[in-house]
Amino acid sequence: MSYLYETHLHTCEGSACGEVSGPDYIDYLIGKGYNGMVVTDHFFTGNCAVDRTLPWKERVELYCEGFRKAKEASEGRDFDVIFGMEYNFDGDEFLIYGLNRQWLLNNPDVMTLDRHGLYKLVKQSGGIMVHAHPFRERNYLKDIKLTPDVCDGIEVYNAANTPNQNALAYKYALQLKLPMTGGSDIHYFHDKEMGGVLSPNRITSTVEFKDALLAGLLTPVSVFEGRITPVDQIPEQINPAGNPTFPVLLT
Repeated sequence: MSYLYETHLHTCEGSACGEVSGPDYIDYLIGKGYNGMVVTDHFFTGNCAVDRTLPWKERVELYCEGFRKAKEASEGRDFDVIFGMEYNFDGDEFLIYGLNRQWLLNNPDVMTLDRHGLYKLVKQSGGIMVHAHPFRERNYLKDIKLTPDVCDGIEVYNAANTPNQNALAYKYALQLKLPMTGGSDIHYFHDKEMGGVLSPNRITSTVEFKDALLAGLLTPVSVFEGRITPVDQIPEQINPAGNPTFPVLLT
């Protein structure tokens, strides 16, 4: 048996761009065949829904509200809710797994760190950083920033990206020989193509998710109309049709 997990999800409690409350995702995702979800709301350095002027403890508690409410709603149900984060620097974003709310409370200076400083702290704390949608192009971005020495994995399939952007990420992950993830980057209910990972084992915590990824046990997949397809079986998602149109910078 395989277990399907959404790895990239935004709630309206934590992300300013999120349109769905954490608990409301549960029935929706179960209906699409998922066994669990990782809540990766935008952190305070990105499009976060939380007032940045609040005291640190209050900010962290509000940031974790979407996850907390979803976790409580999942009790007694055959569905796992897992904690994660999405951290933004300058348009380049990283999905952080393996850490928790207490880690945030213990590190009020986390936003003073540059990419390498954050990576060092995350690794020392037992977490990992996955480069989210590395070749994403949007009208609010001006370039593509790659930092190959501050990530433990690459999101090679993002359902909000074009096939070519995903294929470039897949090629990048192969070049770096890093583990691969897939996700929907979901902000609201829809019937479009989604993403995720298949795991041979049930995953119930962010540490278990981190360990499974590093062990190479997770398979990025596309999810659409009841079909779950490994990304490496979709030619247009793994073979780039062209180069990026944005400048690519090594940061």
